[in-house]
Amino acid sequence: MNHLHWLYLLYFLSGFPALLYQIVWQRALFTVFGVNVESVTVVVCAFMLGLGCGSLLGGRLSRNPRIPALCAFAVLELGIAAYGSLSLHLFQFASAAGPIETFVKAFALVLIPTTLMGATLPLLTAELVRRNSHVGQSVGMLYFVNTLGSAAACFAAALYLMRHFGMSGTISLAAAMNSVIAGAVLLLHRHSAYTPPAEQPNSRASIKFLALSAIVGFVSLGHEILWYRVYSFITGGNPRSFAYVLGAFLSGIALGSLAARHMPETALAKLLIAANALAFLSTPLIAQAVQHTGYAKTLPIIAATAALLGAAFPLLCHAAIAANSNAGTGLSYMYMANIAGSTLGSYAIGFVALDLMPLHHIAILLTVFGMLAALWLAPRTPWIAAAAVVFLPVYGQIYERLMLQEDFDPSYKFTDIVETRSGVVTVDDERHIYGGGAHDGVLTSSLANDSCVRPYSLSYFHPNPREVLLIGVAGGAWTEIVGRHPSLERAVAVEINPGYLEVISRYPEVAGLLKNPKVQVVADDARRWMNRNKHQRFDAILMDTVQHWRSNATNLLSTEMLTLARGMLKPGGMFYYNTTYSDDAIKTGATIFPHALRFGPFLAVSESPFQLDEARWRTIVEKQSGAPKERLDEIAKYFQTVDETGAEHFAVESRDSILRRTKRFRVITDDNMASEWK
Repeated sequence: MNHLHWLYLLYFLSGFPALLYQIVWQRALFTVFGVNVESVTVVVCAFMLGLGCGSLLGGRLSRNPRIPALCAFAVLELGIAAYGSLSLHLFQFASAAGPIETFVKAFALVLIPTTLMGATLPLLTAELVRRNSHVGQSVGMLYFVNTLGSAAACFAAALYLMRHFGMSGTISLAAAMNSVIAGAVLLLHRHSAYTPPAEQPNSRASIKFLALSAIVGFVSLGHEILWYRVYSFITGGNPRSFAYVLGAFLSGIALGSLAARHMPETALAKLLIAANALAFLSTPLIAQAVQHTGYAKTLPIIAATAALLGAAFPLLCHAAIAANSNAGTGLSYMYMANIAGSTLGSYAIGFVALDLMPLHHIAILLTVFGMLAALWLAPRTPWIAAAAVVFLPVYGQIYERLMLQEDFDPSYKFTDIVETRSGVVTVDDERHIYGGGAHDGVLTSSLANDSCVRPYSLSYFHPNPREVLLIGVAGGAWTEIVGRHPSLERAVAVEINPGYLEVISRYPEVAGLLKNPKVQVVADDARRWMNRNKHQRFDAILMDTVQHWRSNATNLLSTEMLTLARGMLKPGGMFYYNTTYSDDAIKTGATIFPHALRFGPFLAVSESPFQLDEARWRTIVEKQSGAPKERLDEIAKYFQTVDETGAEHFAVESRDSILRRTKRFRVITDDNMASEWK
């Protein structure tokens, strides 16, 4: 292999740890900020801003004839390795601060290493242009290999690393890779001749090309956010969906960058039109495809669209930047503009637009915006005919198609669809409510519905729950039932997605909870709210958890969460939560607390022995629900199936039985995410 081939290989490897850091740091910061759109926005904006600032730093370094580009690249990699190895400990430092201080510290902690990452592309671009005098080919090839390495990291993290290495192990691997890359680059520099670049006029792109670079970034990131929503909905919140979407997106960007090396500049306007037309049609195409195949096989649709968008950046750079020794500086401005557009796109679409308009309206907005960029670039391009694609009626029943997939029936329609930046809430004509494509229950508090047996069972475990914390409101059944408990004095219900509250207000069966003076509903991430209200104490904390395998379920099932909940319980208080039959989650609760009882998929845990009383339960529930004696007799039988093999649905299992049965399973921590990536 010659000098350039080694450089390409090392820059490919450099992209791998960069994405591992992003995936792990985002997860780690979720425990600081909470799992909501505000958290994602902070993380993404800090990453993007760091890359942009880094590009300016790299451009400045590339102009200095006394600093060899490869040596500077090696130093940056060592800096990233050193910071990465300490990063998880540093993030814990931010979590001890107040809300504003936490934001500032976490933002700065992400900004520092991403600035180092962003400096590498201008540095290596200057090195390559000095050798081949071709900006488009240099940017295209470097962008290709580095982005391809990042795409590989996405799939590796989703399929293997996060499951087997956890967060700390994945970070250690990334830091080790940075160190090895730095050593290899220094060795490469030692065996290659270095000629200081001659002084030449500064190379800056025109305002027009900077603006176009920003628009391409805005449109690309805007569509990526929509694709993540689509695939999260398809999979019901599978944690791999984000990594798969990002991997497909980056793979497309990489292939587009490679193809751009052989494209003429005159193809740029037509390329933008084709990219935006396909981006608009991508979600309907995905919805159609998942009716016939698995969702993973639809990822090439994203890759193809991203390839068209990815080819635009190298072509813009080639048109805007002179092929001289200051090409690195010119590239830094173009890259900064692209990053600025991407940052604005992630904020404007993910934080603002998703709260104001439905998905298909946002797709139209992004498409028109992209088409206008093509018009600005080449006024005579026949973009109007292509723009007509936005009027095609292809988004009909889009959420029904995405959720039901191969079982889609045109007669099945949602009666309610509420879209917010926190997710999509849908209801069908049988009052079944779905959050993000996953079933959340039924809009009823009737004991005739089996899903309501668990909240009504509170009185069996606890004699007098005066103050109760409910984590998650969803369809409102649990909060409505607890709100009618005769001993209740105060209930706090924390719900991350305010879209649920809008749905609840439309259905009389559960709408009463919003007017109940004893119930306070808070729109926030539960763990974040608990961290900020550790001084409050409750008789019972209830949590009807999402499926244990869904994205970020670890934050609700880990030892750290259980320890936090334990500190907020009054003497004799209990934490009663849904493990969704995860033996890892069941073992974790029974390990952390000295007293535990499993009731079907739910686990009741406490520092004190439970005061079980069937007669008390029967008296209170009869007043609460008005259920007939026959129904109460049927439910009472469940409490008598203690440690019976095979009686899982409504069985009661003791702590000793749990610990014996779950010996081979793991205790869930924030780091190992034991139940989430299986």
